[in-house]
Amino acid sequence: MRHKNSDKTTAWVTAWAMVALAVSSLFLFPGQGAAEEFVEPKGVVELFTSQGCRSCPPADRAFEKLVRQGEVVALSYHVDYWNYLGWADTLATPENTERQYAYAKAFGRSGVYTPQAVLNGREHLKGTDATDIDRRLQRLQSAGKGLVVPIRASRHDDQLSISVGAGRGKANVVVVYFRQHQAVEVLKGENTGQNLDYWHSVTDVQTVGMWDGKPLDLTLPARRMGDDKSDGCAILLQAADEKGNPSHIVGATMMMVKPKTL
Repeated sequence: MRHKNSDKTTAWVTAWAMVALAVSSLFLFPGQGAAEEFVEPKGVVELFTSQGCRSCPPADRAFEKLVRQGEVVALSYHVDYWNYLGWADTLATPENTERQYAYAKAFGRSGVYTPQAVLNGREHLKGTDATDIDRRLQRLQSAGKGLVVPIRASRHDDQLSISVGAGRGKANVVVVYFRQHQAVEVLKGENTGQNLDYWHSVTDVQTVGMWDGKPLDLTLPARRMGDDKSDGCAILLQAADEKGNPSHIVGATMMMVKPKTL
């Protein structure tokens, strides 16, 4: 497990203006008739990882196991703070790093580490043991800290529709875009010579609405995109702490183009 300390400040911004950003990125599913698959998850696993961290490949393999099981919303965030070790992570973004630092603030930590798995936005652990992750998700669910608010999503022609059920509290409606699968040959750094497979690598995170406990329906316009940056998205219903950092996730679903063969 690799640790990184920093005084870098981050903010978890929630703004209705970001709906406009969502408009430009919602065409994740090429082809009007593309097959889509929906997941009824038992939890959300967010893995913070890096191609330049020697401790991360075992966690990436454990994460792949969770993806193959198909029972959770699994999202992999590649961070960039290990790039100085000699290999710039090809999937990393500053925004992914910012999200991890925001979680650190919510957990009362002064630094971050990889590989880190965050479960339902509520707790974190070294993400190398898929069985332990599954066990902890079961424990959260039994304690009433699972996904208790139903979310449904559908795409029809040029629109993406999101329906959030009733519940308690307030939360942001967050859309997380990802690539289903990518293979990377690492040529430098701590993992030199390894050919690594990455699943559900996050490319963008956008807040598209706010939920106040009442049923909520959102319809977002979409248009066809010619690139291949994302072929799936997760929808998270995520609260924020008093300082705006990401906190507990109370609902989630996932949709994608016809899944890659596992």
